[in-house]
Amino acid sequence: QVQLVESGGGLVQAGGSLRLSCAASGRTWSMGWFRQAPGKEREFVAAITWSGGSTDYLNSVKGRFTISRDNAKNTMYLQMNNLEPEDTAVYFCAARYYTGITYSPRDYAYWGQGTQVTVSS
Repeated sequence: QVQLVESGGGLVQAGGSLRLSCAASGRTWSMGWFRQAPGKEREFVAAITWSGGSTDYLNSVKGRFTISRDNAKNTMYLQMNNLEPEDTAVYFCAARYYTGITYSPRDYAYWGQGTQVTVSS
């Protein structure tokens, strides 16, 4: 059983940046970031394999967001630049004990509590 704790959310103006962190209590394999806006389903944002050699992103965040991880610290990051009001949501990190990139929330067994990101126009 692994526990995940997100941090780094907040309020930022459009065009600004935030860096989210997700600290895991132990080793994990593939990890991902999801987000959920009010009244909407949870959606995939980005994912990364254990080695960091493979990543993938939601089309609307490509070129603006960067996912990375530091396995020595059991921590994953999401650098978010040029934020837009449409990025406003609760952001969740997730982990699984399988390799490879996957996009469905159902494929991830472990979840953090979420961190709020609000982008004002």
